[in-house]
Amino acid sequence: MTPVFLFILILLLIAAAFGVLGAVLKAALVLALGLILAFTALIWGGWWYAKRRVRRWQQDLDRQLAEKDRRRRAIDVRHVPNEADGERPTGAPLEPGEGERP
Repeated sequence: MTPVFLFILILLLIAAAFGVLGAVLKAALVLALGLILAFTALIWGGWWYAKRRVRRWQQDLDRQLAEKDRRRRAIDVRHVPNEADGERPTGAPLEPGEGERP
């Protein structure tokens, strides 16, 4: 037998000898159930927190991808030609006389 098991057995025999075995078993049951409940609560809380963090991460990723897509479709004002300066927009038709060599 292992030393721990032997120690518990001796304690139970001493409790039985003094007539308090029922109280000792009840206290041990309360302690064991309390530990099981605490362990279960910690596991559940950790699982809930992990799910929450993953959902938040997914929402942030979706938001970033949507913003990236929006920016890709938006007009980039740095490359828009200024017609007032005489720049012709890309793809615009040539005006008469434009593009001919003098």
